[in-house]
Amino acid sequence: MTRASELRDLTDDELEHRLAERRQELFNLRFQSVTGAIESHARLKLAKREIARILTVRVEREAKAGQI
Repeated sequence: MTRASELRDLTDDELEHRLAERRQELFNLRFQSVTGAIESHARLKLAKREIARILTVRVEREAKAGQI
């Protein structure tokens, strides 16, 4: 799991790439959950949290850019 401070150090492109990866991972985990093949349901929660962290950093950057 990535900390918000680590995410803030990434460029916008890297952040968007991580967001796309996490969303794909969440999709796959949900699919596994439905089919009963998932090993750890806790991973679903962690993926959602990481997506939320990435979105939070993105909104912070947009707000900061809007103030200047």
